[in-house]
Amino acid sequence: MARQRMTGRQRREQLIEIGRRAFAERGFDGTSVEDIAARAGVSKPVVYEHFGGKEGLYAVVVDREMNHLEKVITESLVRGRSRERIEKAVVALLTYVEQDTDGFVILVRDAGAGQATGDRSYSTLLNQAVSQVSHILGDKFERQGLNRDHAVLYGQAMVGMVSMSAQWWLEHREVPKDEIAAHIVNLCWNGLAGLEPEPALSEPAAKLRTELEKEGI
Repeated sequence: MARQRMTGRQRREQLIEIGRRAFAERGFDGTSVEDIAARAGVSKPVVYEHFGGKEGLYAVVVDREMNHLEKVITESLVRGRSRERIEKAVVALLTYVEQDTDGFVILVRDAGAGQATGDRSYSTLLNQAVSQVSHILGDKFERQGLNRDHAVLYGQAMVGMVSMSAQWWLEHREVPKDEIAAHIVNLCWNGLAGLEPEPALSEPAAKLRTELEKEGI
C-alpha cells in the first residue's frame, strides 16, 4: 500500500517538531539542515522551501515556545492572593520544564548564547515576569509599611531564583516537582529567617498543578 503524502501544512509541522528535538539535543550550532532533512526523510530543498534555512526554522521553534511559556506564566500571575500567585507561577514553570523539556532547553541554552530571535528571548520573558512579580510585591510592601520602591529588587531576585532552580531541576528530576516548588516558595515568601520546616504548596497551587498536567501544559 502506497504511503499517503503529507500536505504542505503537515510537512511544515513535522519539520518544526523534528527541528525542536534536534535543537534541544545538539544546540543551534550543532544542528544542520542536512540533519533535519534526514530525520524527516526529505531532501534539503524541502526544508529551505518551508523556512528558508536553519535560522528560519529555529525562529519558528523559539517563537512557539515563547508564546507557550509566556501564556503559562502570565496566566498564573493574574488571580489569587499574593502568595498563591507566586506559588502558581513556580508550579507553572516547573510543569513546563517537566512536560516541554526540549522547549525549555532551547530557550535557556541557545537564547542565552545569543541565538534569540528578534526582540524576544527567554531573558525578555523573565523581565516581564519581574515586572508582574514586582507589582504583586509592591502591594504587599505597602500593606506592611515597607518601601514599595524596593519591590523591583525583590522581584528580580525571586524570578532569578525560580529560573535558576528550574534549570537545576533539569538535571535533578529525582526531586519531586511539588517538593521543589514548595521549597522555592518557602524561600521566596518566608526568607531565610522565617523558613517553614516542612513547606507544602497551598491548595490552590496544588489544584493548578493537577489542572496543568491534565491539559498537557
